[in-house]
Amino acid sequence: QVQLAESGGGLVQPGGSLRLSCAASGTIFSMEVMGWHRQAPGKQRELIATMDSAGSTNYADSVKGRFTISRDNAKNTVYLQMNSLKPEDTAVYYCNADVRHTPTMISRYRYWGPGTQVTVSS
Repeated sequence: QVQLAESGGGLVQPGGSLRLSCAASGTIFSMEVMGWHRQAPGKQRELIATMDSAGSTNYADSVKGRFTISRDNAKNTVYLQMNSLKPEDTAVYYCNADVRHTPTMISRYRYWGPGTQVTVSS
């Protein structure tokens, strides 16, 4: 099993920045795709950014040019740098990771963190 833990959320003024981190622990051979989603109350959960093990990234149009995803494979950690934050970015942000547990098994399993609140307000 794998546990994810997000950190770095909080209250920030419009135009400000936050850096979220998500550390994975447990039985891990390799981390494949890691990513971030967000969900505001009453709204659908949105894909924000992903990065695979080769470094290929995908971003939602709403955050392109403002958010940057990165990862440290040695630490099993993924980051989300958020700049030029807007009130519309207010949401709970969730980390996810696709994990390969052993080198001989093809199956990969997706795990989710409990989420961290980001509030953008003046």
